[in-house]
Amino acid sequence: MERVGEVVRTAQGLAVVRASAGAEPVTLGREVVDESLDVVGRVVDVFGPVDRPYVAVSPTDRSRPTGLLGAKLYAR
Repeated sequence: MERVGEVVRTAQGLAVVRASAGAEPVTLGREVVDESLDVVGRVVDVFGPVDRPYVAVSPTDRSRPTGLLGAKLYAR
């Protein structure tokens, strides 16, 4: 399991995660979990600067993206 980063905002039903400095790139379709190892969603896009990109995560529960603000997420 590797750290993806922290949720910094939500947009259009997606959680936008700022990647951790020095983190390995995350591939599309990877499952994302929170610190409790509960499945949060899947990676649908990676964008922004190469050294510290943003990752768009499509939540498994559409009503939940705002509840993820500030959460640290991990790729499984």
